Amino acid sequence: MSAEKILAINPGSTSTKIAVFEGDKQVFITTIRHSTEELSKYHSVASQFEFRKELILSELQKAGVDVASLAAIVGRGGLLRPIESGVYEVNANMKADLLSPDCREHASNLGALLADSIASGIKGARAFIADPVVVDELSDVARISGLPTCPRISIFHALNQKAVARRFAKEKGKKYEDLNLVIAHLGGGISVAAHEKGRVVDVNNALDGDGPFSPERAGSLPSGALRDICFSGKYTIDEVKKMLCGKGGLVAHTGNNDAQALEIAAREGDPKAKLVQDAMCYNIGKWIGAMAAVLYGKVDGIILTGGIAHNKYLVEYVKKMVSFISPITVYPGEDEMAALSMNALMVLRGELKAKEY
Repeated sequence: MSAEKILAINPGSTSTKIAVFEGDKQVFITTIRHSTEELSKYHSVASQFEFRKELILSELQKAGVDVASLAAIVGRGGLLRPIESGVYEVNANMKADLLSPDCREHASNLGALLADSIASGIKGARAFIADPVVVDELSDVARISGLPTCPRISIFHALNQKAVARRFAKEKGKKYEDLNLVIAHLGGGISVAAHEKGRVVDVNNALDGDGPFSPERAGSLPSGALRDICFSGKYTIDEVKKMLCGKGGLVAHTGNNDAQALEIAAREGDPKAKLVQDAMCYNIGKWIGAMAAVLYGKVDGIILTGGIAHNKYLVEYVKKMVSFISPITVYPGEDEMAALSMNALMVLRGELKAKEY
């Protein structure tokens, strides 16, 4: 076994990304694609477990990776119960929750299960997850909405947000735990969070419909209009769910989720494309301002990250809106595999202690 050799696993709806790291160095990475035909054989995400595991082991073998040399396997965390940020060792409680009928279905639920299964066949290897989307560090006041039956909940891009926060702090020669940051992850979903001294004290629910609209999600909506849609008799509950997540945002306005195509159309003079793109930019800026207010204006930095942060027009639009609050740093794209490995490596090196679920 190599003391710092780590396998990272990130299951997605139609793919499984895997990467091998030796210490800080990535030595192998690939994306295993899963066709609709292949996945149609399985009645649930959980039932894909053996199929995906065999493909992972096959890819590692083809790449000449000695599985027995792995010290740790770290998987993307799934839709578990709300937990604090950190690295968690996979245990029986976690596996039971991920396989429970009450657990919402998502491909990321397989991350911990695959990590644990592979690690169990390697003497001394450990299995982890790190910063799943259900990381919950909200302040008590942030949980309260206008209805006691509808508390605000935390579902966001915790893994990438925490990773870029630590990167920013390191570049500034400071500790993440000493900074106040507003971070916007801009991808298929958009999450905007207030990081106060190492804790995300407020963030929009980027999955179920809250915050800025995004390529696929409707974001916050006028409550009365949504009520009328729900009781119009025209839509099933599943259709409304799809409107909020999957067919909302850019999909609803333009028919597709391609933010880059929207940017090109706007640049070429399409008035509707420009208006919709400007509206998305506007909403992002507005939510950044709201999170700055959460921090009482004491903001050490604003960070834009995620795939859409490559869009220079969007970045400049948001800068014009919020640069009066704090300087803006842009880390376009996301490197979830490196973030997963970094978290596991810190545990192996004794820099972090793995938490118990």
